[in-house]
Amino acid sequence: MLQTASPGQPTVLRENAGLAIGLLGVVIFGGTLPATRVALGAFDPLFITFGRAALASAAAAAILILLRRRFPRGDLDALLLAGVLLVFAFPLLSTLAMQTVPAAHGAVVLGILPLATSIFSALLTGERPSILFWICGVAGAALVVTFAMRDGGMQLSSGDIWLFLAAILVSLGYVISGRLSRRMPGWEVICWALIVTSPVSLVGTAFVWGPGFSNAVAPEAVAFLYLGLGSMFLGFFAWNVGLAMGGIARVSQVQLLQAFVTIAISALLLGETVTGETLAFALAVMVTVMIGRWARVAA
Repeated sequence: MLQTASPGQPTVLRENAGLAIGLLGVVIFGGTLPATRVALGAFDPLFITFGRAALASAAAAAILILLRRRFPRGDLDALLLAGVLLVFAFPLLSTLAMQTVPAAHGAVVLGILPLATSIFSALLTGERPSILFWICGVAGAALVVTFAMRDGGMQLSSGDIWLFLAAILVSLGYVISGRLSRRMPGWEVICWALIVTSPVSLVGTAFVWGPGFSNAVAPEAVAFLYLGLGSMFLGFFAWNVGLAMGGIARVSQVQLLQAFVTIAISALLLGETVTGETLAFALAVMVTVMIGRWARVAA
């Protein structure tokens, strides 16, 4: 006897698929800091920043042409700002940071990203979240600063400062791209952001190119390709598609795992020592972010 699917089954399957695709995006993002440290063995920060953007722009152009998408002229300003923040600011600042701090360290500092994004969203949308939300924001920041100082001999290193700036700017970029996603698919937002900034990417790549870069060994070249086609393109593609399929409230929770993904990759591939203190701070930041998100929704 044939069994018929229940009315809610397709929705459940779609949500689960979205969750899996969103998790794939988080795993791809989780490899960004370790890949950056490997790429720095052959390439300088400026070339990594512009070069990865140029690679991602080529992939974005191919997708947009294949799907025959029209350029959203009315959103040019917002796309340009999102591009500056997501395509240039975060990659450059995080790459500068990876010159002086371990990837596992950076994972804990950037663990505050989801909460920082919520704060910018609340400020820009005129929301009035609960007091608990703001307490969590302050507590999360205090945890990250405390960890950075303890790990750096009771002082903030230049790498920590770059990471803090990267977190602030990319959080704002996430909010801007999120607002654009109300009018177009999320994957299309990052594609157009890459396209509108591609002239800078291409010129910058050509300008900072050095003959020595061609001597990069396989791990460094693969890491660079990963940053361009993975972190800068497929990661955003998977993340935004996952959010659309599985629902923002549900799928966004898997982003809390990103710090642990980075820590695991750093230990396995880079041989970085991960202490119990690092894991404890990462867990504390994750819990703070979870509570903060709940407090904002409940307000």
